[in-house]
Amino acid sequence: MLKLQNIGKLSKTGNQIRPASTFPKNDEISPMFTNRNPRNLEKMRIGYKPDGYHLERPGKTYWHKLVLTSSGRYAKASIHHFQNGEVISASTSEWGIKKQLYRCKDTSAYINLARVLAHRCLQCGLIHVTSDIIPRTNNGKVAQFLKVLEANGVSLSEPPQFKAAYPWDCQRPEKPWEIVEE
Repeated sequence: MLKLQNIGKLSKTGNQIRPASTFPKNDEISPMFTNRNPRNLEKMRIGYKPDGYHLERPGKTYWHKLVLTSSGRYAKASIHHFQNGEVISASTSEWGIKKQLYRCKDTSAYINLARVLAHRCLQCGLIHVTSDIIPRTNNGKVAQFLKVLEANGVSLSEPPQFKAAYPWDCQRPEKPWEIVEE
């Protein structure tokens, strides 16, 4: 009769049975672990978020920020990271977008630019961006751009950075990476 302690695991090379003691430990495979996704802590809301100075306008407290620029003929919308600069952009000067538009700076151009930017953001996994853009009127091009961007799944405000509570604090915030069923 075989003892269960002496039975090894199947090796990756074939169906040979090797003793479990011959497999390398995790430290031997990867002694220096490096995080391959530098944005992981930001998605978990525990990454560094710069505070900036409280007198600055617009503020510097963001991970990703929406920037909308308008030139003489074209409009450009982009998402900027606080360290690495421009991450995602869309412009009405791009050939694929420009071919579908009658004019490159009217209201329909801004609406379609918002759709394209929202689609690119969702493909990259960005669902929260900070926006300090204030439209002049409620029905203008910029206001329509912001409405369509939110309607297509991109939130225009970022959640606050998680800061651990001190042991003597009465209120303890819920950890964003834990799933709580109600």
